[in-house]
Amino acid sequence: MAVDRLRERYPDKEFNDDEAIFGQISDDYDELDGQLNGYKEREQQMVDMMSADPRSAHFLSNWHNGGDPAVELVRMFGTDIKDAIDDPEKQDAIAAANKEYVDRVAKSRELEAEYSKNLDASLETLRAFQEENGMSDEEVDAVMGFLEQVFADALIGKFSRQSLELARKAINHDEDVAAAADDAEVKGRNAKINETLRRRQEGDGVAPLGGSAGKVNPQRPKSILQLAREEEMGM
Repeated sequence: MAVDRLRERYPDKEFNDDEAIFGQISDDYDELDGQLNGYKEREQQMVDMMSADPRSAHFLSNWHNGGDPAVELVRMFGTDIKDAIDDPEKQDAIAAANKEYVDRVAKSRELEAEYSKNLDASLETLRAFQEENGMSDEEVDAVMGFLEQVFADALIGKFSRQSLELARKAINHDEDVAAAADDAEVKGRNAKINETLRRRQEGDGVAPLGGSAGKVNPQRPKSILQLAREEEMGM
């Protein structure tokens, strides 16, 4: 059933009425539609590039199938490609492009070294987290897979409702816990006050006596705050 699949996909959400169910289905369709539009846009860019010069399609295909990119460039564009590289008027542009390449490779190696260093510490953290929460290896894999997907999506500017909801809950966690504690405290005090009022209203069945000539001396009823203070003082 659709509701069961929604609950599996969004375990933190409640789907107790049609509005919640169809609202989530609508959001999922909107997200899927956005993804498809993104795929279509990137596909169209590739089609436009290959239509403008079919040789680019052959070059990418041969390279993908294991061909040497330098050889494939000559195969597609002839030795004119070498003459273009040796053109004195293009040396500044070629030097700038080569610097970009060198910087990119250096940055990639730097990131790879940083990744390896951090991964060792992260694995220790992950093992401790798994033990503290009594998680199976499959559950840990699912958590890591979800995080990796969120980060991968973020790199391409994609943010799903599920990842946004996760971030919101993480940011507001302390405030939500504090609010829940305050609410529980208020409910506890109200329960004590109501119990005190109930007991006093029931009384012991004897009318209070006072004043002169046996007349009843009515007393002013106490406020709820007074009753609460007396209850806290054990009166």
